[in-house]
Amino acid sequence: MLTLEKIQAAKLKVAPFIYETPVIRLQGLDNLLHCNVSIKAENMQKTNSFKLRGALNKLLSMSVEQLQHGVVAASSGNHGKGVAFAAQLLNIPATIVLPDSAPSVKVEGIRALGARIVQCTLAERHQVTEALSLEHGYAIVHPYDDYDIMAGQGTVALEILEQFSQVSAIVVPIGGGGLLSGVATAVKSLAPHIKIIGVEPAVVPRYSKSIQVGKRLLLAEQQSLADALLTLQPGERNFPIVEKLVDDIVSVDEASILYGMKTLLLEGKILAEPSSAIGIGAALRGNLPITKNDHVCFLISGGNIGLNPLQRL
Repeated sequence: MLTLEKIQAAKLKVAPFIYETPVIRLQGLDNLLHCNVSIKAENMQKTNSFKLRGALNKLLSMSVEQLQHGVVAASSGNHGKGVAFAAQLLNIPATIVLPDSAPSVKVEGIRALGARIVQCTLAERHQVTEALSLEHGYAIVHPYDDYDIMAGQGTVALEILEQFSQVSAIVVPIGGGGLLSGVATAVKSLAPHIKIIGVEPAVVPRYSKSIQVGKRLLLAEQQSLADALLTLQPGERNFPIVEKLVDDIVSVDEASILYGMKTLLLEGKILAEPSSAIGIGAALRGNLPITKNDHVCFLISGGNIGLNPLQRL
């Protein structure tokens, strides 16, 4: 299971290899977002994503025997880049399974770190990963449904609590739920009064719908600007944590995601990928359960973005 102690241990393990990214106050966005706005800038992390935290914690927790043939990971891009970085650090081979729709900036970023890339459809990623593991003996590094991964991602919440004593709500993008599970576990263990709000694309509302019916639903494959948040089903280990600890889940339409990214860039001078700006988009539309007196930390989860999305702004 996931515990605060595991997250605290992960923080000690990964700290030598990552940046403690800043919490930045963006007062100029207060009136637009109807709250006191701060961001946790994981777009400034090594590999430009929070995913490095979980990948490092997982690989550093594995035995020499487990790693002897290398690792394989399914990813939309950012997890793959984190795994490739961690594997390069440990001098082991990595294979990353990406959807055909993965942005070229993410594909090339992974390739630059020395990993082998295999591409398939979004829905096939985990099947292909398992097949490669069986064929070659690779250890699987799951992007979210793994307690070591969740513990690594939860280290970002420990930093927020240390850096931002006034925080009253944290807004977290949702894909498979690894980041949200880790953040919720850490925060609700140390400061249960802080609201945790998850935000997901309206085209794949897998957590909203699953929580409504009390079980994990598998949704149909969709396309979204938020390419990092297109997981089709909540993680088996993630779902009960999110269901128990997260205060609210909000769905955001495509226009609002783009609006959030544009506002963050033009008004906040922060370049974030669409998946990271989804919480900003929700706040701009007045969809978040927050007030003007709340001190809200928007977790800007990544900044791996090429020119194509920018041309749409």
